[in-house]
Amino acid sequence: MSMLVVVTEAVPPRLRGRLAVWLLEVRAGVYVGEVSRRVREMIWEQVTQLAETGNVVMAWATNTESGFDFQTYGENRREPIDFEGLRLVKFKPIESDM
Repeated sequence: MSMLVVVTEAVPPRLRGRLAVWLLEVRAGVYVGEVSRRVREMIWEQVTQLAETGNVVMAWATNTESGFDFQTYGENRREPIDFEGLRLVKFKPIESDM
């Protein structure tokens, strides 16, 4: 079992309700809990099925150099990248209508 954090933004209420079944919503759209790998994977499956809008990031404790790993779903300016084996976040430029 490991600590899990899920942050949602502009997702359907059905997904927020589903996340609240397994995790504690400590702030609007921020869920935390301690779950097994199997439950974490099942939660991610629900995210990918129910998040028709918005975006989600899921982070969990693991045995890596940084001590955690994460994955994202949906459109966001923050893009996960791999830099020499280390997971980092790259910011996409702001799109303008010029």
